[in-house]
Amino acid sequence: MPRFRPRPPRQSRDRLPRPLGLHGSMAALRLIVVLFMIFGVAGTRAAITIEIEGVDGDLKKNVLVFLSLERYKDRKDLDDQQLQRLNDRVEREVSSALKPFGYYDPVVKSELTKSARSRDWRVQISVLPGQPVMLRNVSLELTGSGAKDPALQNVIDSSRLARGQQLNHGRYDTLKGDLIRAVATLGYLDAKLLRSELLVDPAAHVADIALAIQTAERYRFGATKVEQSAIDESLLRRYIRYRENDFYDSRQLLRTQFALDDSQYFSSVEVLPGEPDRTTHTVPIQIRAEGSRRTRYQFGGGYGTDTLLRGTVSWEDRLVNHLGHSVRVEVRAAKQANTVSARYQIPIGDPAVEKMAFSLTNARQQLGSLQVNSVDFEPSVTQTIGRWQRVLSATVTRTTTSDTQTTLLSRAVVPSISFSRVPQGYLGEALFTRAFYIELRGSYSVLGSDSNFLQLRVNGERVVDLRAKWHLFLRGELGASAIANFSDLPGSQRFFAGGDRSVRGFGFDELSPHDSLGEAVGGRHLLTGTVELVRDLPRNLGVAAFADFGNAFNHFGDPLAYSVGLGIRWRLPVLTVGIDVAQALTKLDTGVVGPDRFKSLGPRLHLNFSPQL
Repeated sequence: MPRFRPRPPRQSRDRLPRPLGLHGSMAALRLIVVLFMIFGVAGTRAAITIEIEGVDGDLKKNVLVFLSLERYKDRKDLDDQQLQRLNDRVEREVSSALKPFGYYDPVVKSELTKSARSRDWRVQISVLPGQPVMLRNVSLELTGSGAKDPALQNVIDSSRLARGQQLNHGRYDTLKGDLIRAVATLGYLDAKLLRSELLVDPAAHVADIALAIQTAERYRFGATKVEQSAIDESLLRRYIRYRENDFYDSRQLLRTQFALDDSQYFSSVEVLPGEPDRTTHTVPIQIRAEGSRRTRYQFGGGYGTDTLLRGTVSWEDRLVNHLGHSVRVEVRAAKQANTVSARYQIPIGDPAVEKMAFSLTNARQQLGSLQVNSVDFEPSVTQTIGRWQRVLSATVTRTTTSDTQTTLLSRAVVPSISFSRVPQGYLGEALFTRAFYIELRGSYSVLGSDSNFLQLRVNGERVVDLRAKWHLFLRGELGASAIANFSDLPGSQRFFAGGDRSVRGFGFDELSPHDSLGEAVGGRHLLTGTVELVRDLPRNLGVAAFADFGNAFNHFGDPLAYSVGLGIRWRLPVLTVGIDVAQALTKLDTGVVGPDRFKSLGPRLHLNFSPQL
């Protein structure tokens, strides 16, 4: 059998590998460079810079809103031809953006240039607004029963539309909308818009405004029908913010719903207007409410550099009976104070803002170097008079005040009266801050007290908006006592300063007169203050720079302590978390006689929660 030897495959000269020559290497290199440029450029988006000259403020903001270039400049698929077409629209779009402000014949120039070293583009827009259109005739007419309504006149007066003013389309549209809403809100339910004209003569640079509303007859509140079974109906009707036959005002329906919601008697509340009666010009009202769960347990905890860890446990019966009585028992525990309290509350008068309460409290407090144990029984009456909340109370107290040397047992009956400034339209909601608070309290031996004293406490807080993102926070507190023998004053009535809500840079209750052993025993008087500048940042953050001053002392004219610091603010829906680092500028007076009486303090961290900045 013949044997076959495998034959090697024939190799064509075209298939043999050949080393690249100089020309081949240069061709490959050029190919690589071209591919790099193609893919590199494709992956890099050209930057577009828009510069606008000649206008600023609201005019410039509106121009940017109208510019197609501004809206499309960040698109990755924008090529040179599309960019040129967008630039061709600039003159028309800028002119449209200026018309609402009264500029009808601006001169607009736009220059589109490309960088010689990159693909970046620069758009320079020059704007000469020109002569503004001025108001020549302004006719704002109200007829019917609302012709002289002060509330409607206030809407017109606040519009700033008058002969000789520069035309502003926004102000005209705002006035028109505000008047239409106001006549509906205030019960002019048959009102008609008779005339609404804005006529502009661009050539003469003048404009005429004519607005006429026929208010017709004003409606009144009709009968109110109530559907609920949680509380006595007479009590619910005392929450109503309007009376039958009063002029209709839909805002009072909303305030009624808020008041009923805040009462905590109901899980849901609806206050709804019915179909207006065109004959009697009245609007019937229907209130529907579902009772809430009577009892409620609450558990809370927190941390602060003054109190360290703290916790709260409470039980509440929000509806002891159909008369709306409630009872609450609460236990609070913290390093500086532990309290157990019970409070029985009875709605009186206007139940949204007025109540009578009976409180029993057992408290143990560490005030400076004093250990204070007290048992207080306090009946009180809370009433609201205009913009002021008044509280009348009489506290029957038994207090034990102990320091390292002595123990003072005191019994007293302490009547007091206080006034707090409340917001406009206050409906009894919790006041987290006191715009202004003043209290006068005292005791006298005729009432069975062991000591005679009179005390004044005043404090206040205010936020001043300096600019859009800048705020000034001011806080001050004053306390003054009149007593013949200071050692007879119970520890719970003495003043201390220092801490998160006082003079930062010093520890809680660290500022105080001291006894011969250097123990802080509290003072007759108090004066503290804060000046804080806050700058808003994105994401609900802010930074603050502050200066605090104050002290507790026995004689006016005694030296004050000072501190400065920086902080961060984090704004949450109902409060602000503050983290501050404060440096005391004043040495701490330890009260010890000798060379070490005054002690320097280093930076101190403060964590606090506040409804303010």
